Amino acid sequence: MRKIKWGVLGTADIAHGATIPGMQLAENCELAAIAGRNLEKARQFQREFGFQKAYEGYEALLADPEVEAVYVPLPNSLHAEWSIRALQAGKHVLCEKPLAPTEAEAERMFRAAEDNHVFLMEAFAYLHNPAVEAIKAELDAGIIGEIRYLDSAFIAGRRPDTDIRLRRETYGGALYDLGCYPVSLILWLTGAEPEQIQAAGRFSSREIDLETSAILYFGNETTARADCAMIPGIGRLDRLHILGTGGEIHSPMYFNQAGKIAYTVIRNGQAETKSVIAKNNYQLEVEQLGYCIAGQAEPHVSAAFSLRCARTMDRILAEIGY
Repeated sequence: MRKIKWGVLGTADIAHGATIPGMQLAENCELAAIAGRNLEKARQFQREFGFQKAYEGYEALLADPEVEAVYVPLPNSLHAEWSIRALQAGKHVLCEKPLAPTEAEAERMFRAAEDNHVFLMEAFAYLHNPAVEAIKAELDAGIIGEIRYLDSAFIAGRRPDTDIRLRRETYGGALYDLGCYPVSLILWLTGAEPEQIQAAGRFSSREIDLETSAILYFGNETTARADCAMIPGIGRLDRLHILGTGGEIHSPMYFNQAGKIAYTVIRNGQAETKSVIAKNNYQLEVEQLGYCIAGQAEPHVSAAFSLRCARTMDRILAEIGY
C-alpha cells in the first residue's frame, strides 16, 4: 500500500485532538510535515505526533516538494485562501468543514483543484462512518417507506467569548460550527436539495448566532428540521430521527463517534435495534482521500455534495440575517 506524505497547515485544536490522531491510525498516511505561525508550537506537534519536519509559516510547508497532501484546520475565514494556495502548489487538500463561508468561495476552491489536477475534499469525517452508511442503505432500500420527516440536531456547551468560533470576523457561530452537521446529514440521507427554507436564529452581542433552527421543505412531501445551539453550562446533544410512510429510524449516534453504534428500526409496531462497529472517523476520511490520490477511488464527499451544502447554508444564513 502506497503511503501518502501529508502536511498539516496549523496547530488548531481540531488537528491536535482529532484529525492528527486519526492520521496516525491511517494505514496509508505518512506524517511528513507540520507548519505553524509559531515554530516552537509546530515543533511541539512534531515531537508529540512524530512529524518528520516542522515549519514556521504555511508557505514553507507548501514549498516542500515531498508533501503530497495537505490538511487545512484553519479558521473558517482562511479556508479558501490557504486551500487554494495549497492546490496551486500541486497539493491535494482535505479542508475542515464548513469548506467555505459561501458557495461562491467553495466554487473557487473546486475550480482551483480542477485547474491544478488535484483533489479537494471537505472534512466531514462523520460521513465516512459505517453507521451513517448503514442508515442510508436502509432508507435507499425503502425499509421505512418514503421519507416524510427528518429531525437532526447538534447542540453543545457555549465556549468563551474569546474563542475563535465565537467571532464574526472568522465566520463563527452555531450554524457554521455545529449546524453544518445536521444540515449536511439531512442532505446526505435525502440525496436532495430543499426547495424552500425557513429559519430563525438568536444572536449574541458579537453578532454571531448562538442558536439556529431551520425547516427544510423538499418537493416530495418530505420535511426536515435542523437545530444547532451553543448553550452555557450544558453537555452535548446529537439527534437523528427519521419518520417514513412505513416506519421510523432513530439513533443516539454522536457525530464522529467510533466504536459500537446502535440504531433502531421500527415497523408495524416492532422495534429492531441494529449495530455497527466504526473505526476512528478521522482515520477513515484520511484513508479515503489517500485512496483517491493513489488512483483507487473518488472522493466520498464529492464536490457536488459540498456545493449543495454550501448553497443550503447560504440560504439558512440569509434567512436568519447573518
